[in-house]
Amino acid sequence: ADLPGQVVLADAAYGDAKEFRSTVRLLGLDYAVGVSSTTNVIVLDKERQPTGTAMSARAIAKDLPRSAFRRTTWREGTKVRLSARFAFRRVRVSADGPDGEVQWLIIEWRDGEKTPEHYALATLGVDGKMSRKKIIRLFKERYRTEQAYEEMKGELGLDHFEGRSFAGWHHHVSAVLCCYAFIVAKL
Repeated sequence: ADLPGQVVLADAAYGDAKEFRSTVRLLGLDYAVGVSSTTNVIVLDKERQPTGTAMSARAIAKDLPRSAFRRTTWREGTKVRLSARFAFRRVRVSADGPDGEVQWLIIEWRDGEKTPEHYALATLGVDGKMSRKKIIRLFKERYRTEQAYEEMKGELGLDHFEGRSFAGWHHHVSAVLCCYAFIVAKL
């Protein structure tokens, strides 16, 4: 109840779980989640009708011409602009059945890779009310959470708790989060 925001971002460990994606939608939230290259989806045409049989995300990516990928910059990094080439396809996840929800398969082709290796599913903007660039920018916000998690583990000892009680764990995590908030506020 009362979850902040309207979009859930997650990596493939969650994106590959049908139950997780269904529950997020049941709560009335959109998602942009990573998925593995073996996730089977059915590509849809403009009328949202299937164009063939289920294929893996990797197979769909291999069938796309280079011209299907558009370079998008999602933010300024510390030294360079962060960008990659992206392609979007409307799909239904085959595991969700024929009544599965229409969503975007986002295929990311990073510089230096011979073929696209990163995939995501998003319920954002399927209705055309959100630009693809904004979808990418939102999905890439997941990196900030991962970065904060790594910093808290490496610098503040988030992973050093050795207790056995929830109260002890809760106290430890609360102290680490307060320290992190203090450091970020001082920057």
